[in-house]
Amino acid sequence: MGIIEPGPPPLDYSLRVRKWSILIFWSLVFADSVAMPIALYFGLFYGTSLSHNTVFSISTAALGGVSIIEYFLRFWRLWKKGSTCRAIGARRAYLDWFHWNYSFAWMIIMIELIVGTIPKEPPIRLLSMPVPTLTFAFGVELLIVDAARLMGMRAPFRISSLPQGAPLRPGIYSIIEDIIAVDGSGGTEFRERFNARYNASHYFRQMLHRLTLFWAVPACLIAGGTTAVIFTVPKDVAYVIGWTVPFAWAAIWALITTKWVQISLRDEHRHWAESREKEPAAAP
Repeated sequence: MGIIEPGPPPLDYSLRVRKWSILIFWSLVFADSVAMPIALYFGLFYGTSLSHNTVFSISTAALGGVSIIEYFLRFWRLWKKGSTCRAIGARRAYLDWFHWNYSFAWMIIMIELIVGTIPKEPPIRLLSMPVPTLTFAFGVELLIVDAARLMGMRAPFRISSLPQGAPLRPGIYSIIEDIIAVDGSGGTEFRERFNARYNASHYFRQMLHRLTLFWAVPACLIAGGTTAVIFTVPKDVAYVIGWTVPFAWAAIWALITTKWVQISLRDEHRHWAESREKEPAAAP
């Protein structure tokens, strides 16, 4: 008779010891990428004699300082020799899947904002769209990856620690892996533990599938609804809605997800123990 494991392979990672750093970081992101664009819009648009084009040029130049710093810190952590957070089996130049998504996100934001600041009278509704656009792209990507996985397709290229040709995993898998490994300082060791847990636990795999849908479908709905509102309400209201609603939704979903995962992991341990207890009895 083999040794009965008391639980699934451990993740050995906790958000509790990092809650203050998480809170501080996201507070800075909110101030930098939500509050500041709105404050600059109303303060400069109505409180100064600057041209409208100049107002949005200033707003665009000032946007996202915290996120840009984090972008280059991530790049350095992944690129440097001896990196301890690189994707499993990946070359140095690959970085990781989330970093490529991060790059694509900033490209979308810059294109929309630069195009929007070219006219003498900037199209405010277009300048309200960067966050809804990213939210929609995020949701669609998750749905595409998960749909391809359910159809039995294999990875057409490397997706973080998942090599080309390997069976696909739920869309949210690589996002969790990359953020915790790099931004959360879990390192490559967390990637390995995360992979072991995924391979060993059916319950864990099902949880990630449900989490993918939990984020993907509402992301598309929020993006679509926000876009519809932006193009129907007064411009000032549209600008506030475009920069706040997707962030507010993501914050609420993150809180729900945290509690959901905590409950699911406890259930997983219980199911694991129950299934392992039945194995000796079922043996001949």
